[in-house]
Amino acid sequence: MNLNLKAAKQNTYDAIVVGSGISGGWAAMELTKKGLKVLLLERGRNVEHVTDYPTAMKAPWEIPHAGRLTPEEEVRYSIQSRNYGVNATNKHFFVDEIENPYVQTKNELFVWARGHQVGGRSLIWGRQCYRLSDLDFEANARDGVGIDWPIRYKELEPWYAYAEKFAGISGSKENLPQLPDSVFLPPMQMNCVEKHTSAEIVKHYPDRRMIIGRVAHLTEAKEGRGVCQFRDMCSRGCPFGGFFSTNSSTLPEAVKTGNLTLRPHSIVTKVMYDEQKQKASGVEVLDAETGTTYEYSARLIFLNASTISSTMIMLNSISSRFPTGLGNDSGQLGKNLMTHHKAGVRGTYEGFTDKYVFGRRANGIYIPRFRNVNEKHPDFLRGYNYQGSGSRGRGGAGSGFGIELKERMSQPGDAWGLGLTSFGEQLPYEDNLVRLSQDVKDKYGMPVAEIQFEWKENELKMAKDSVVQGIEMLEKAGFKDVKMTFGDPMPRSTVHEVGTARMGADPKQSLLNKHNQMHTVANVFNTDGACMPSVSCVNPSLTYMALTARACDYAVSEMKKGNI
Repeated sequence: MNLNLKAAKQNTYDAIVVGSGISGGWAAMELTKKGLKVLLLERGRNVEHVTDYPTAMKAPWEIPHAGRLTPEEEVRYSIQSRNYGVNATNKHFFVDEIENPYVQTKNELFVWARGHQVGGRSLIWGRQCYRLSDLDFEANARDGVGIDWPIRYKELEPWYAYAEKFAGISGSKENLPQLPDSVFLPPMQMNCVEKHTSAEIVKHYPDRRMIIGRVAHLTEAKEGRGVCQFRDMCSRGCPFGGFFSTNSSTLPEAVKTGNLTLRPHSIVTKVMYDEQKQKASGVEVLDAETGTTYEYSARLIFLNASTISSTMIMLNSISSRFPTGLGNDSGQLGKNLMTHHKAGVRGTYEGFTDKYVFGRRANGIYIPRFRNVNEKHPDFLRGYNYQGSGSRGRGGAGSGFGIELKERMSQPGDAWGLGLTSFGEQLPYEDNLVRLSQDVKDKYGMPVAEIQFEWKENELKMAKDSVVQGIEMLEKAGFKDVKMTFGDPMPRSTVHEVGTARMGADPKQSLLNKHNQMHTVANVFNTDGACMPSVSCVNPSLTYMALTARACDYAVSEMKKGNI
């Protein structure tokens, strides 16, 4: 692989891909496989698969402070720790929040997690993979909210299948219209308390189902990747390639073509626009190690730096043609920021005392959306799902020492527990937005993101309903001491941020067309979360993969026709 760590004499490529996370890795693979010479730019350091996972194989006693962060580190990862278990084993895959700040204006509810390295957040994501359905693609038009998606499920269905076959998604077929089935590898198995709860939910609620999670973990080996080892140490990096990441999957495929140049430590500051040709001519790059600025040219540019980072690049790409940001004739750039809201419940179950778990399954259970599917809810639009798991701890924790403690810890806990976390859809609002800060700059002198964000009435009512329903379901399944674990007074923010450069049929209301191509800059595409007109309630990464593969196919076709 040509790392191109310094400025190359040859600075012109067929295509430039900005960002090496899930969507950027897909774009690099698809474009190189189609014969294009591709420059993949990553603002962070290089991470080699296997060799750059320093804690992946360490035993517990080899981890400092029993894995805990120091008090100083807790400050440096405090926001991201609201959603991720940032600790001594994985902190190197998360940004230092003191060195990489962002500004929140209305409150501090929004969690923006970042991984500045080759692979981006594909090294730390939750790996849950679900297709959107037409319940999602038609939602904005049906409810009169935001703008309509310019595509429908049938247009994306073959690209979902294409992405799933490559990534490897384990799961079970359920024939649910609101949650289309994928191309699955064999599913992981529920434990006894999860199977019990699943049966009880079906008994009491004909419209509800608890299933095993659909997750990007191999349960059958693929070429170049091993099966999931059920270690549940995924955030340390997986040397087996058991879960899908850029580093284990798409990047090696791109490298095989001989068409890829990877350049880490490369901060894209703006897209350069040629006003005569009315196209983007390339990108400006700040070398994070030397502080030197370079320019790279290409016929085709894919912005895949992640929702907020891609939008920040567009906002910073000012010209006389686009005084408020690249392609921003609609004025919608930076607006309609969405994510999922979540709240949790948990209870204990006193049965199954003769049973325990085997291995550490890196997956949980899933209860698909049931609100506003067949009947309209009187209090809110859209819906939520639940993710969670059942478990049984060890006995004697927290008391004793030496042989006495060891003996107690070798026994199972007294009871099983099961927790449910709701993931609810947020509606698009123009005043939930990201913009360039006028006051705060990062260590490179670039304006940081300023985020204005709040939950509104629809989200608050939905989150409250998810708590009420979660408690009710667990109580009907025989759980005791069922209570809310978080979400009051405000639900938490997930790290599934989307919107801010949405797709749409009308250039006056959107930045991208149905192919993820800029309406007004034909050689620029965006296929990360920024492109989405709504967030659905399902995890979005699988949709990024499908949209990216589809957009790459279209872009190369247009290049061959001379339209790009």
